[in-house]
This record gives sequence, C-alpha cells and structure tokens, in this order.
Amino acid sequence: MLLLVAYDQDPAGRNMVDYLIQKMTKSGPIYRGESFDLVVLDTPITHADWLESKFDYDGFVFLSRHAAKSGVPALTCHSTGNFDEAMLGGNERQVAIPFPSLQKRYLKELWGVHERFAGFDITLEATHHGPTALSKPSIFVEVGTTPAEWNNAKLCHDIAAIVERTIIQHDDTTQHTVAVGFGGTHYPHRFTREVIHGRYSFGSIIPKHALQYIDENLLYHIIGRNPKTNVALLDWDSMGPNRRRILDMLNETSLEVVRV
Repeated sequence: MLLLVAYDQDPAGRNMVDYLIQKMTKSGPIYRGESFDLVVLDTPITHADWLESKFDYDGFVFLSRHAAKSGVPALTCHSTGNFDEAMLGGNERQVAIPFPSLQKRYLKELWGVHERFAGFDITLEATHHGPTALSKPSIFVEVGTTPAEWNNAKLCHDIAAIVERTIIQHDDTTQHTVAVGFGGTHYPHRFTREVIHGRYSFGSIIPKHALQYIDENLLYHIIGRNPKTNVALLDWDSMGPNRRRILDMLNETSLEVVRV
C-alpha cells in the first residue's frame, strides 16, 4: 500500500488532503483508505528522509505546491534528488528511488482531461530537492504556481481526484520502457511528451545545468537507484558542453543509449 504525504503549512497540499480524507478514517496520525493511506506532517515534506522510521509502506506520493519565478500556472510531477549540494532537503549527491510507472499513469490521466486545465503547463520537472534517502519509490505531485492556484480548493480537489484514480488504476506490472533522462531544462518538454504520448516512462532526470556534476561515482549511484531502468535517453541537442563526456561514461554501462 502507498502512503500519501502532505505538509500542514502547504495550502495546496492541505487542499488536496481535504478532498481525499472525505473517504478515509483517521487512526492516530494516519488516515486509512482502501487503496492508500495518508498522513499530514508538521515539518516540510522535502526534509522527510526520516519517514520510514515511523511509517512502513510500499511507496510514497508527496502532495505539494509548486513555485516558480515565472508565475505560469503549472501542474507538475517529478522524482527527487540532489546532484550537488542539498539546498532543499535530502542529502547531497544522492537521488531517491523514482516511481516511473505511477508517474506515467498520472501524467497520462492528467493529459486525458487537460482541457479542464486550460492555461496550465502540464509537465515533468527534472529531479530536484529532497527527500533522497527513502528506500521505497516516491514521487512529488504538485499544483502551482502562485498562491492563487495553491488556495484554489476546486483546482486542488480536481488534482487530488486524479491522484486517487491514478493509484486505484495503477498496475506496476504494465510493460513500458523505463529511462533515465539526460539534458533539457528544468521543465524537460521532450521527456514529458515521451511520457504522455510515447513508450517511455522516466526515473531520474538530470537536466543540462546539472550534467557538470555527474562523474562515474554519481552515475553508478543514479543507475543503482533506478533499478528498473534499461535506457539512457539523451536530449542530445540540449546537453551542452558535457554531452560527449556523459555519452562516453554511459557507453561503459549496461544501459542502452538513445538520442532524442
């Protein structure tokens, strides 16, 4: 069973929680449900590396607000990790275990009703922030990008309903090709298109600006934390000066290298 996790000071997370707990029963700190449980933390979820010391589940879905300087409304999801310093939770040079199958189903479910979210970007984000140390798969589902969206109860309830449907319908045995992504911006549009319309799902995604930090040790750590991955998908035209170095390292691994 999965555990959904939100932070009590996050308005988007709280709004999503308010919808979901209508069908749940509270037992101590946990809201119990048929398909998943839910907990609301009093500390930021980006720093929840301790979660498994108190809660034993098969995976974690973090419900969160999304913030960006652009102010563009966005509905995002992503895996977590730090390729250099740990500025927003987690450990430096550590990535979490992603949840590619659930992420793909969620984005496809969201895209299937995208006309309800006119004006919103629907996108993956590159891997960033914490937590990074959990031993089970995890994913962040976010509503953004300003307080207007975070405090829009209907919007957050609609996203929570899609999360609920995604989990209920999720089948981790579904066959799809799992890739680690290299290149692109923080909002990797080519990889997002692949998830929604193509045959790939994604584990960790290392954007162009973080490729400078990838050395052999970190690369093998990333591969180890992406156990179902057999492809390295390269946004070749958006890898910058590190692309040849990254390609040479990847060619020494067992991953199939595919350029897009």
